[in-house]
Amino acid sequence: MAARPKVVCITQARTTSTRLPRKVLLEVSGRPLLRHHLDRLQACRRVDQVVLATTVNATDDPVVEIGRQAGVLVARGSEDDVLSRFVLAAELSAADVVVRVTSDCPLIDPGLIDLAVEALLEDDAVDYAHLDMAQFPRGLDVEVVRRRLLDQADGDPATTAAEREHVTPYIYNRPQRYRLKSVPSSFEPASGRWCVDEPRDFELVRRMLEALLPDKPHFTWRDCVALMAQHPDWARLNQQVIQKELKQ
Repeated sequence: MAARPKVVCITQARTTSTRLPRKVLLEVSGRPLLRHHLDRLQACRRVDQVVLATTVNATDDPVVEIGRQAGVLVARGSEDDVLSRFVLAAELSAADVVVRVTSDCPLIDPGLIDLAVEALLEDDAVDYAHLDMAQFPRGLDVEVVRRRLLDQADGDPATTAAEREHVTPYIYNRPQRYRLKSVPSSFEPASGRWCVDEPRDFELVRRMLEALLPDKPHFTWRDCVALMAQHPDWARLNQQVIQKELKQ
């Protein structure tokens, strides 16, 4: 019987984000956003290990400390070549399957991560699975990829700078080479912006975390949807924030 593949969730974090520097260190309810994020990743049932991939810059030493306090493996690599950083993290953790998430998503749902992992593992022919983000609020983004694809992207001399910075475009822009799978929602599609790129995003996420954590420390994305329905005015806090486009 073949060994069960090791599933490793790798999240990328740094303090030099341009629109809201040091955003992962901002605190809500006495904890930095990054720790909220890592705690939720560690609640995944289908993830064997969590790795925090940050940079070698001294400015990211606080990120490393938060990772160590959370008990996750920390990998340090290039600031701009994030693909190589993920390849390093996958090597250090001996990953067979990599879950890619980003640390500006403190409301990320462990159940949705498990769902995406299962979508890949249940079919050996699937190379890459992702949530259909047309049906989910921004900030729940999850990608699952077989490690060999990351190695192929890293070793291809034709890989562009944008593909190296954003890790997965090399894969999902080649549907003729790789089998891709989109994971839909089993509920009515929901919209919103629950990631943190700008101060207005942080204000919304702060309110959501402070409202949810006292009574529901293991809240789901559906709890977030219900909360936003109770406070429809909150959506206006960051509705004018424009999602940063990927470099081409």
